[in-house]
Amino acid sequence: DSLLGGLGELSSLYSSVEQQLNDTLRRRRHAGDDDYNIEVLLGVDDSVVRFHGKEHVQNYLLTLMNIVNEIYHDESLGVHINVVLVRMIMLGYAKSISLIERGNPSRSLENVCRWAYQQQKSDPSHSEHHDHAIFLTRQDFGPAGMQGYAPVTGMCHPVRSCTLNHEDGFSSAFVVAHETGHVLGMEHDGQGNRCGDETAMGSVMAPLVQAAFHRYHWSRCSGQELKRYIHSYDCLLDDPFEHDWPKLPELPGINYSMDEQCRFDFGVGYKMCTAFRTFDPCKQLWCSHPDNPYFCKTKKGPPLDGTECAPGKWCYKGHCMWKNANQLKQDGNWGAWTKFGSCSRTCGTGVRFRTRQCNNPMPINGGEDCAGVNFEFQLCNTEECPKHFEDFRAQQCQQRNSHFEYQSSKHHWLPYEHPDSHKRCHLYCQSRETGDVAYMKQLAHDGTRCSYKDPYSICVRGECVKVGCDKEIGSNKAEDKCGVCGGDNSHCRTVKGTFTRTPKKLGYLKMFDIPPGARHVFIQEDEASPHFLAIKNQATGHYILNGKGEEARSRSFIDLGVEWEYSIEDDIETLHTDGPLHDTVVVLIIPRENNTRSSLTYKYIIHEDSVPTINSNNVLQEETDTFEWALKSWSQCSKPCGGGFQYTKYGCRRKSDNKMVHRGFCEASKKPKPIRRMCNLQECTRPLWAAEEWEYCTKTCGNSGFQLRTVRCVQPLHDGANRSVHFKYCSGERPESRRPCNRVPCPAHWKAGPWSECSVTCGEGTETRQITCRAGDRCDGEKPEAVRVCKRAPCNDEPCMGDKSIFCQMEVLARYCSIPGYNKLCCESCNRRSSTLPPPFLTEAAETEEAAVFDQSDLPRALMAPTPAVPHHTQLLPGRSSPGRPPFAEEDADTSPSNTKPKGAEFPQWRAPQARKPSRLFALLHQLPANSSSLRPHPALALAAALPVVPANNTTAGAPSPPTTSRRSEKHVEKRWPLRSSAVER
Repeated sequence: DSLLGGLGELSSLYSSVEQQLNDTLRRRRHAGDDDYNIEVLLGVDDSVVRFHGKEHVQNYLLTLMNIVNEIYHDESLGVHINVVLVRMIMLGYAKSISLIERGNPSRSLENVCRWAYQQQKSDPSHSEHHDHAIFLTRQDFGPAGMQGYAPVTGMCHPVRSCTLNHEDGFSSAFVVAHETGHVLGMEHDGQGNRCGDETAMGSVMAPLVQAAFHRYHWSRCSGQELKRYIHSYDCLLDDPFEHDWPKLPELPGINYSMDEQCRFDFGVGYKMCTAFRTFDPCKQLWCSHPDNPYFCKTKKGPPLDGTECAPGKWCYKGHCMWKNANQLKQDGNWGAWTKFGSCSRTCGTGVRFRTRQCNNPMPINGGEDCAGVNFEFQLCNTEECPKHFEDFRAQQCQQRNSHFEYQSSKHHWLPYEHPDSHKRCHLYCQSRETGDVAYMKQLAHDGTRCSYKDPYSICVRGECVKVGCDKEIGSNKAEDKCGVCGGDNSHCRTVKGTFTRTPKKLGYLKMFDIPPGARHVFIQEDEASPHFLAIKNQATGHYILNGKGEEARSRSFIDLGVEWEYSIEDDIETLHTDGPLHDTVVVLIIPRENNTRSSLTYKYIIHEDSVPTINSNNVLQEETDTFEWALKSWSQCSKPCGGGFQYTKYGCRRKSDNKMVHRGFCEASKKPKPIRRMCNLQECTRPLWAAEEWEYCTKTCGNSGFQLRTVRCVQPLHDGANRSVHFKYCSGERPESRRPCNRVPCPAHWKAGPWSECSVTCGEGTETRQITCRAGDRCDGEKPEAVRVCKRAPCNDEPCMGDKSIFCQMEVLARYCSIPGYNKLCCESCNRRSSTLPPPFLTEAAETEEAAVFDQSDLPRALMAPTPAVPHHTQLLPGRSSPGRPPFAEEDADTSPSNTKPKGAEFPQWRAPQARKPSRLFALLHQLPANSSSLRPHPALALAAALPVVPANNTTAGAPSPPTTSRRSEKHVEKRWPLRSSAVER
């Protein structure tokens, strides 16, 4: 291979590659320096395509993704993120059902992520190379109400940067934004953070998403958590290509009527509710079905902006407004501040917050957003803690001892100050056992000191806030050299001394003490010796440096809030700290040889009120210039070849004997400027492709196994080493980094379906299930059992005297025979049906006895009369409904036990229910005699309205049971159940 002509040819090669990129059909779109771009692959399964129709689904999906992009543009996030659609794939029926496993969200997500990985373009510079995959489906992949599923902090990972989302209308945009937020590292508001107060205000990361088009924001915790991880997502830094997607109107609702949006939200046939018109249709979108026009439902959000609400009018931010091109813009204005919350610390300086919203009024018609921040904080509990000094950062690290594992083992964690000032408000800790530094994956608590060199500035939401020694935010007031706030050093005294001793035996030998309050402490050996320094805290008795069994090595460490720097260079030890010392420290030596003297020079600054007793070994004196800066060495060359630069490095030298000492003895203001010279002038060699060994195959059989290897572009150096460079500098075809493997058929296995209901309602019976083998009878292992014994409560010896209610004969109520009270009431019908139970289908999960509950929707279907459904937390009183005003059931009603106020409280017929008892059902059935020959509509409606909704503990294969909640309220509220793996959050 011919060599490149130094930097010139290397630069020329880069320009050639860049020119080729510019000549492609698509070009990269410019993004700002602070912009992050999530390039998205959108996967859509057959259920979504069939629902929206092939001719309309693309525009619908583009509108949905535009809404997601706008959600991430909200200023409350604090980081500018663009969601850029680079590729859209619509799956067929067979592939769709193979990816989504009903009732198993974990497996479904795994399938979707694997599928997305297989679609990835191998060339990172390809216009359709994606950073993140979003998959939409209308299939039920989890327990009722589960809306989304995603790995946590998986962004840019090849197989973890993906989300699984249930699509049911444009409000799904908030689910997509929420799940992608998890992949970016955001947690739920109020779970492990202090932002639970923002969930009711429409925060995107609320556990139950209540955000709507006219009211949403990112909580302060979401912004902090995002900033914690965003800098590590390198794949978001490149500029995306421009894609030729169809242009959409500025307001998304222009293309979609309220009827269409109702169909998207609730299914085929649903239209805007027109039972009454006493409300603004743009405040909330209410929908109903023609089969039951008086049963209206809502997702508690307004229609899309731009939706027509009246002739010549459209919806905008929840209001019906005239379509006037010359409408006056309305700038936003801040609402009132909330009260300050609790203090983050009980002493030692904490912070407390208050927030406000831009809603007085909200900006409309392109008006300006509110200027300024939406939160404020103030210092609180600034008095020092009364106990012995405690290091707040050390306490946070110590709390990780019991549960934070690093490299598969537990450690004792010590505080660590990161050298990068931008990361000092992220919690890093150092292992006492190994010295390794680990990120604890959280921000330092509010009120933690930013640096041990600054005793007043504190961390607030992951950012360092300047605080003066007068404890005022933003103050520049600082302590002088001996700790006087705003002082001029006039009360400071410098203590210097030299102490020499010759040990006569082994064991710790005391040299001298340094008193509390000492600052800028320097201790140094005058000459090389075999002995080692040791430091002990006199008050506590523990060794700060080189205790028993410790290895003497150069290091920085923190003890009781004081940072020390210990170095061994040419067998001469130096110890330095800026202090202040909280207790007296004892300086000792550890003898290694007898009759070999040890001479230590020390210096510290202290307030005149704390000056120790002067003796022959220490001297109270003013500073004298006995040290000077001297050339020590040259820095490492900036480039390994092709011409680089290196700079002089200066050290501090004592004039009396020309010995190099710690840099703290010299004045920083007199340090010379570095001198630059060229280095490594030899030409650079041509970069080459280098491929590592293949990793293990991901599968042992089947048609999806693959293996990976690392492919790098390396440049050989003249010393025989290699350095990695960007792949654009390598010419020729890039070796493959992924290949198929183990593509052989897998052995077949038996597949067992769900167990049926017990064949009897009391006593001993049997349960059955289907057992299938996809390979005929060639499945491995023993065939699982298809029949098993089941036991129910002992049978009642009381003879059946016939049904006691006309409703017993209704087929739709047959599933309640497993409830003892109902079985007794309808014993004849239940006994007749128990002998004719059909076998279950393999693809459906059979209901267990615990899941047999009364569903109020059964009775209207049995009566063939439309009946308004009642939410689980409200009750309709017969005879008290206002004429012409139908009851409204809110589709995603809050299921929190503390939320007792009905969502439909603006309608007078709603009120909170009394305690619900399942036995009420049978009491009501008794009220209607079995020989009734006719049913009047109103009693039937009153009966249906008064029936309670008993929550079902649905049990589904592969997922634990959800908490008690109304089935209807679950449908449009995201639920998150605990998983086997903590790495996945829903």
